[in-house]
This record gives sequence, C-alpha cells and structure tokens, in this order.
Amino acid sequence: MSYESLPQFLAKIDLFEGLSKDTLSDLIERGTTLKVQGGNHVVEQGASDAGLQIVLAGSADVEVNGVSREPLKVGDYFGEISLIDGLPRSATVVAGPDGLSTFALSALAFEPVVKENPEVAQALLKALTARIRRLETES
Repeated sequence: MSYESLPQFLAKIDLFEGLSKDTLSDLIERGTTLKVQGGNHVVEQGASDAGLQIVLAGSADVEVNGVSREPLKVGDYFGEISLIDGLPRSATVVAGPDGLSTFALSALAFEPVVKENPEVAQALLKALTARIRRLETES
C-alpha cells in the first residue's frame, strides 16, 4: 500500500472515522508499517508490549486462551485494548499463510495524539462500545 492511499484507508476504519486529515497525517507520521511472513507470531497473549495494528494486506489467525477466534482480514485491527489499558495482550495473533502487512502505532506514539486531539479518544470510545454491543447481541 502506498503512503498516498494510507490516509484514505485509515479514514474508513471505525477507530479513525471522522478524524481530520491533519490528525490522520499525525497518526501516520507516528506509526510504521510492518510485514510478517506467514506462520510467524505477530503478538503473544500475555505479552506486555502494547500497540495497535491495522491489517493492510493478508490475514491473521487469532487465538484466545487456546481457542481459535475469527481470523483477521484487511481493515481489521488488534491491540486496541492493550493500547488503552496498558495491560498484557489478550490474544495471540499469527500471520496467515500469505503473510501480513499492518500499520502499527505504539502506545508511546498514540498517547500524545489522543492528548492533543480529543476527537481521537471519542472515535476510539465509539468503536469499542460498538464492538461491545455487537458481542452482547452474539451471546
């Protein structure tokens, strides 16, 4: 994915929906893109590292407490919970057979953006509450 298309792509993600172009540019400047070969672990459940990753290409398998969950696809994200609360990772994520490319944002890079742009926190809260509501209806 080219840098020029990254702002448009991120603007469609519920976490960043409605953010100004300047705020999105700030997030992009603070983040990085990562590529992981198929079958390699991206994050481990219980690890203390925190950071948000958004799937740009490829797929990933997810496991929580030994139970497989829905695979991640382009546009999905992970790490938002640890990014917010600073607690250990709640899932293991493994790159799918064709590998995985993500946009990654560390907690250190994310925190100043939230402090300087309250709309980022509001967008994050909306996305997380929508996820909670979706999970509640699935139960």
